[in-house]
Amino acid sequence: MPITTLLKGAEKLEIEAYKKPRDLKQLGRTHVPFSGAPQKHPYDSEKIILVIDPYSSNTFYYEFRAEDISYVEELPNIVNLEGKAITMARIWVKKMSIGLRSTPFIVQDTIILQKASS
Repeated sequence: MPITTLLKGAEKLEIEAYKKPRDLKQLGRTHVPFSGAPQKHPYDSEKIILVIDPYSSNTFYYEFRAEDISYVEELPNIVNLEGKAITMARIWVKKMSIGLRSTPFIVQDTIILQKASS
């Protein structure tokens, strides 16, 4: 199940214009880039969610405070087999910021999984 169905409350995040840094090498020393599909946080307007590989059945997402993001680059959109496009972006997050990585999964009994694979 794609994570986008798990994040039904999160709306698409419109990418705001960020001023391009004068020195990209300096940005690389002070920030870390993350790429994915940006989404509005479902209940905290001061945070964003970045879904990694949104059409994959085995994906995860990052959560960052918007104030920790200094620069956003638009990347090419990705399209699924039905023709639905998702905006992709590379965000630059300040080093030493607190982020959250979450991996949703289906809870199953591991004993049943072991029997099924035998």
